[in-house]
Amino acid sequence: MKSQEKRILIIGGYGQVGSNIARLIRKSDSKIKLILAGRNPQNGKLLATELGNTETVQINLEKGFNLDQFHKIDLIISALGDESNILREISIAKGIACITVSELADQISPTAFLVLHKKITAPIVFAGHWQAGLLTLVVKQLAEKFSHIKTVETAGLYDEKDPVGPLVTNEVTGFVGRALMRKDGKWLHVESKANTRMIKLYDDSSVLGHPMGTLDVPSIAALTGAENIRFDFIVGNSIGTNKGLEASHDLYIEIEGTLLSGEKTKLRTIVSGSKGNSHLTAVGVYLIAESILDLNGKSTQYRGGLYLPETVVSEGNIIKRLSEFEIHTIEDVS
Repeated sequence: MKSQEKRILIIGGYGQVGSNIARLIRKSDSKIKLILAGRNPQNGKLLATELGNTETVQINLEKGFNLDQFHKIDLIISALGDESNILREISIAKGIACITVSELADQISPTAFLVLHKKITAPIVFAGHWQAGLLTLVVKQLAEKFSHIKTVETAGLYDEKDPVGPLVTNEVTGFVGRALMRKDGKWLHVESKANTRMIKLYDDSSVLGHPMGTLDVPSIAALTGAENIRFDFIVGNSIGTNKGLEASHDLYIEIEGTLLSGEKTKLRTIVSGSKGNSHLTAVGVYLIAESILDLNGKSTQYRGGLYLPETVVSEGNIIKRLSEFEIHTIEDVS
């Protein structure tokens, strides 16, 4: 398929996350047709004009979704919650690639079961990881330093000075329920408020972390085989704020195990996105879309099936690639 024929539908396309996704795609390819969808299309008019070759349409998922109103769609990106699972079901039925970013670990089973009953002809990507998989992708690269990994503890820091849209706000408040984690090799669904931990930040202060059941937890388990895995949501001052700059979004990673050299150690790494939470999520989605649609020669011709960010994005050095998006990594922090 020629580049000028590709059409991408972004649900929630003029919100904080969606608009960042649209800008990254447009920067990469001026010929792709972008369709920004939401309840109030007029809110996306200025963005559509800025991007060019872009239109806005009205879609309210609570009232259903009619694919017939579009000439052709090559990829659907959902930057909103989809409690009815309507977007993935239509994508599977119509053979359209789809990326969704709002699900937690206990919300993906309907789609997993559906594809066991239906023929799937396009890639369906679960990207409900923190920042659409960036955290897990960095863990994947760091894990290559180890011959054996015992524990992987991760966290995402929300800075209250970081402006976020409704999708991120839902994530911010989502920790109050039950969370998936792995402890001593056992999978547990635990109450977040009863299973907190203290996490040391870049400035040596400590904050309270609440576990969340993001898709990073089972993904990291599959990648590393670690007996202890958790992801925590934390609130505090980001590295950007501490430096008197724009609020950043910071990811904390601690890996304990045995290095390839045989040395036992705990490796601590911080990933900091200087443009905040929504930008990091958009970068994660963009890297997935880049692979699916052969942007910048990144495609490996993915066939129909269920995918995760770490099974789609095949960067040899994801840490180096993220630096292109003003996302920086600090390793071996004492």
